[in-house]
Amino acid sequence: MVGAQLLDERKMKILQAIIHNYLETGEPVGSRTISKYTDLNLSSATIRNEMADLEELGYILQPHTSAGRIPSDKGYRLYVDNMMQEKEKEVEEIKGMLLEREDRMEQLLKQVARLLAANTNYATMISAPQTRKNKLKFIQLSKMDARQLLAVIVAEGNVIRNNMLQMEEELDDETILKLNILLNTHLNGLSAEEINLGMIAAMKRQAGIHSDIVSEVIDAVADAIKADEDLEIYTSGTNNIFRYPELADNRKASELINTFEEKQMLTELVRETLADESNTGIQVYIGEETPIRTMKDCSIVTATYELEEGMRGTIGIIGPTRMDYDKVVDTLKTLMHQLDTLYKKR
Repeated sequence: MVGAQLLDERKMKILQAIIHNYLETGEPVGSRTISKYTDLNLSSATIRNEMADLEELGYILQPHTSAGRIPSDKGYRLYVDNMMQEKEKEVEEIKGMLLEREDRMEQLLKQVARLLAANTNYATMISAPQTRKNKLKFIQLSKMDARQLLAVIVAEGNVIRNNMLQMEEELDDETILKLNILLNTHLNGLSAEEINLGMIAAMKRQAGIHSDIVSEVIDAVADAIKADEDLEIYTSGTNNIFRYPELADNRKASELINTFEEKQMLTELVRETLADESNTGIQVYIGEETPIRTMKDCSIVTATYELEEGMRGTIGIIGPTRMDYDKVVDTLKTLMHQLDTLYKKR
């Protein structure tokens, strides 16, 4: 970029520090503040000289004599153009990786369910990993047309959400750039629990007449970084139920097959299992202990597996109460380890 070529790395870091500090405090930024704010290990005199160069180049302004500096629109533009260039590249890389990883994960989980069913001669289920305590990586606002903004929200675990925001009036490019900086400065790296009312109020004050946009983006962020609403469950071996006379009469078999096909009650079982964050072991439900009404004549053995970035899922084996518990528990213990290893290698 032409603007970036005019600044060496040191000046760019000082400009970034000025912008970050000004957005946080709303006060002009002095050289002494910058010397504490950056990792450049420069003297205040050197920083003052660099700030003078930045001012001469038009990237920062001095609102009045003896005051610190504030970013100019040109400074915002350079900062955001560089940031967005990096983020757009990261978005594309993440999208490609996400599609590739989701495809491989889906195939892997389906294969695991089939192998489990074949190995145990019982019915099996496995849920795709869900992210918990997710943190925001960055936000990118882009104008789609005169009255629409696209908010791209990227969270840890390669979660990407696109939200269309309707605006009452058209925003110019500089306003959108400043909103991008405001949102990213305050929210990047935070989980939903860390975004509090005081922080939101401060951001809305800084956004002024555009506080409604900040509110909408924060709502979208909360949706993106909370646990996924859609829970994917893969099943296999349903026909194994007919191997066991106590489960094979028409009514019981029909109810069990419907449970596996509709998956709603399986989803509730998985959510209940994952809700307990301390539950990373194996749970055994026998007969009446089973939380699924249609499986009161069955036993369910579940295991919670945990992958990187707080991603957790549930593996379950469903069979008669006379199932071979030793074999099932040993199989699940082995599988938990193998799934963890396989996933991290992929």
